[in-house]
Amino acid sequence: MIGLGTYAFFWQHSSRVSEPLSLVGAFERTRELDVDLFQICDYAPLLSMSHSELAAAAAEARDLGLTIELGTKGIEPGHLTSFLRLAEIFDATLIRSMVFAPDHRPSLGEAEQILTDAMPSFEAAGVTLALETYEQIPTADLVGLIERVDSGSLGICLDPANVVAGLELPRDAVERCAPLTRNVHVKDFAFARQDGWVGFSYSGAPMGDGLHDYRHLLDVVQPQARNINEIVEHWLPWQGDPETTVQAEIAWTTTTLDYLRRNR
Repeated sequence: MIGLGTYAFFWQHSSRVSEPLSLVGAFERTRELDVDLFQICDYAPLLSMSHSELAAAAAEARDLGLTIELGTKGIEPGHLTSFLRLAEIFDATLIRSMVFAPDHRPSLGEAEQILTDAMPSFEAAGVTLALETYEQIPTADLVGLIERVDSGSLGICLDPANVVAGLELPRDAVERCAPLTRNVHVKDFAFARQDGWVGFSYSGAPMGDGLHDYRHLLDVVQPQARNINEIVEHWLPWQGDPETTVQAEIAWTTTTLDYLRRNR
């Protein structure tokens, strides 16, 4: 299933626009685009919302016919417990996270013990924890960690763009992670020369215009056959002013959805 995530509305949610988009507003725009899956990922206000506010947002999602996934950072035990409670409110069956959080960086051994202890609760709740590929942990180490924990409720959120900063090739990450992949983040990416030809910037690109070999990912991971959801994100640089940036973000979302639907 194709879905949109909070990062598809990054600038629209931000304080750099005069009227930031609310969470429910993102739900509504998602349905307007004929998408019925939304991943609330790294959305800071979620943890400060009252129970009644959360319940109202979850009810709105249900009324719109949206399936909700959740996303956060870190595996600190209390934090994982908090997100399992949120998953119950939103009827979410997948939580994307990362091994590291800004205030918690366990060793691989510590992470293995934390996840081993946590998985029975995820299994009982019917929730999958999908740890994202990113540059702070080599993909081989992430795969090894998940294999050692050995739980059907633990897998990978595959984001080939992230691993480049760790000097890994996206295609290699796709092939290494495919058997354990439970969720996919979809965005295109590209390098551009800096002014004066002094170095490069690595950033987002409209889907189909960058370096992402999406066809390779489809062939190797087979998300449709395996019921793996694909969540649209963007790495859209600020375009100089709020109106131009928001319009570009909206256009990138439309472009990505069209591209994914054509290539199913």
